[in-house]
Amino acid sequence: MLNTLSEWPYPRWIAHRGAGKLAPENTLAAFRLGAQHGYQMFECDAKLSRDGVVFLMHDATLNRTTNGQGIGGDLTWHDLAQLDAGSWHSRAYAGEPLLSLANLARFCQRNRYFLNIEIKPTPGTDQVTGQVVAEHAAALWAHADNLPLLTSFKPEALAGAKTTAPHLPRGLLLDTLWEGWLTTARQLECRAIVCHYALWDASLVNQVHAAGMRCLSYTVNDEWATEWLIALGTDGIITDRVDVFSPV
Repeated sequence: MLNTLSEWPYPRWIAHRGAGKLAPENTLAAFRLGAQHGYQMFECDAKLSRDGVVFLMHDATLNRTTNGQGIGGDLTWHDLAQLDAGSWHSRAYAGEPLLSLANLARFCQRNRYFLNIEIKPTPGTDQVTGQVVAEHAAALWAHADNLPLLTSFKPEALAGAKTTAPHLPRGLLLDTLWEGWLTTARQLECRAIVCHYALWDASLVNQVHAAGMRCLSYTVNDEWATEWLIALGTDGIITDRVDVFSPV
């Protein structure tokens, strides 16, 4: 189990939703494109279908990134798998399907890639989504040493993940420094704090490192910001600009 700052196998550069905005987010086409740009770690968004399959999608609703309508979690995986998740992006990706976590796990393990799985519950399903995503991830990576990093804005989701698969590393996502965030991260035995990049300063980096956790940032697309974050001593950068920032 990862339990010290020295035990951190993940690379600094992480491709957001596969390839940022260059391909339809959270699809296999996006992860393949990110890999073509040299990335070894990817971020994705995971939620549950009505019948408990873990699939990748950021929004609660299907409308923005598929040709479907309504709440994604209300449909079975059989119905979700029929949707077009590529045409919204561009004609080149027309017909690209939604991606299950199982299929992404196979892609990552065969290529020795790392994965940051953001647990993105449909509203009202925080704890159960954390439990099921962690259960599936633990099974999918049962014989792998490149364990995924589980993150969420929802402490209840991380608590569910901790209960189901305590050996999988966890990270608390923050868009603000709400009261009690560090205490919550400690209670959840988090290995990382993943902040909106503008929240970091030297004091916060020192505070997080002193607590034995790593400092990651989202979503960083400007060169000045990457230079600043590296100078601060942060540990990971999630970016859309896989075509600009070389991960090597």
